Amino acid sequence: MNIQIELILFAVAILFFLSLLAGKAGSRLGVPALLLFLLVGMLAGTDGMGIQFENFQFAQSIGTVSLCIILFSGGLDTKITEIRPVMARGIILATVGVFLTAILSGLIIWWILGTTIQIAGFSILSAMLLAAIMSSTDSASVFSILRSKGLGLKNNLRPLLELESGSNDPMAYVLVITFIELITMGAEPDYLQAGLNLLLQLFIGGLIGFVLGKFAVFIINRIKIDNISLYPILVFTFCIFIFSSAYLLRGNAYLAVYIAGLVIGNSKFVHKRSALNFFDGLAWISQLLMFLTLGLLVNPHELIPVLVPGLIISFLLIFISRPLTVFLCLAPFRKMTIKDKSFVSWVGLRGAVPIIFAIFPLAADIPNARFIFNIVFFCTLVSLLLQGTTLAQMAKWLGLAEKPKNFRKSETFDMDFSDEIKSVTCEITVKPETLLKGSYLMDLNLPDHTLVVMVKRDDKYFIPTGKTLLMAGDKLLVITDNHEAMMETYKNLGIHDLTK
Repeated sequence: MNIQIELILFAVAILFFLSLLAGKAGSRLGVPALLLFLLVGMLAGTDGMGIQFENFQFAQSIGTVSLCIILFSGGLDTKITEIRPVMARGIILATVGVFLTAILSGLIIWWILGTTIQIAGFSILSAMLLAAIMSSTDSASVFSILRSKGLGLKNNLRPLLELESGSNDPMAYVLVITFIELITMGAEPDYLQAGLNLLLQLFIGGLIGFVLGKFAVFIINRIKIDNISLYPILVFTFCIFIFSSAYLLRGNAYLAVYIAGLVIGNSKFVHKRSALNFFDGLAWISQLLMFLTLGLLVNPHELIPVLVPGLIISFLLIFISRPLTVFLCLAPFRKMTIKDKSFVSWVGLRGAVPIIFAIFPLAADIPNARFIFNIVFFCTLVSLLLQGTTLAQMAKWLGLAEKPKNFRKSETFDMDFSDEIKSVTCEITVKPETLLKGSYLMDLNLPDHTLVVMVKRDDKYFIPTGKTLLMAGDKLLVITDNHEAMMETYKNLGIHDLTK
């Protein structure tokens, strides 16, 4: 049966729109958007609206490209100055932590499945493969929840979790591919060769990402393009080029593209702000497409047989494997408190990446691949429901939550400044109480080096002077040197909520 492309596009548009609504609702309710995206895909699938989708190779391709873009965008947004104080512990969690999680979880899974259900051909290597698939964390939905609740994290926990989540997928990928190769080798797997390949892939991927990232910055700053809207496309071209180059040279392509994103994002290059905004949107649409595809792949009725072992595995991973790994990896760092380590343990959230990795055994025709996929999908749902919905509350219970230093983003004034310009901007609405000491701009008690650079009144914009008469409802674009000066501005104007 031939389906017209217009009908396919119509269905995709409807699914995207429903997912957008789900993401907005999830942000208000404190539910991870990922979970709702997956549910939209499941409802549209075989057991729901009846959309048939069983092309695992195509789904793997979508997941691979999406993950490439997401990791590159994550590297672009990560500031070296913020992660430098937590670099050592973040790298340990992203490498040794992932390895220990896979080994410990593999032993747990092998024991659980051996005592709950008998599966022909499910060996210790199959258990290790299943554990490796679930060994990485997904913090993208974590911070969307914290932002929706207006929470920040103390003790540099946010950059630590961002570094871990952004850099632990490459290690998990290498482990997954390694265990798949060991299973396909048959009775005599070469563990030494597999271990050497693992280290070699990480080294080559890291080197390629750094070198080509520097090369990309050099080219972007030297090439002259008349149409400036093409500069983000040029950065995207380098993203794909670096990813594919690492793969062709047998390096870890995911690590390469993340490191390249770090190098490029922390370098100065022309039209940087437009490139960063472009990749923010591209990464978001990649996540949405990836989640919808993964939701379409699963058949909910197939999750019923894995209900009992899936629940047991989920709870043991959440309460034993992840905490034990975190405390072991962070033991040398004495400045981290038990509360800090406990929260990092709780943020071992499973997301879309494990489900993508669970497609690899299906594509490779590994024994019990469908069972592995269903277990991973079920454990991901449990993790999102249990950990994802309680992250903000857990941060408050442990005393690690604080109000973020983010001010209201400008919606009225479509302006943005490069990170190299050390200044802070925000939009402030004039309230009647703001004008109690006088209605002229000069009457406002603004700190030194703090300026009102533009005013919007009704539908008109104008540049003010000290003698400008302000009115309630005016929108002010304020610029100052740093967050402390902006905080003082809010205080002097009697504004206590930073989002207003």
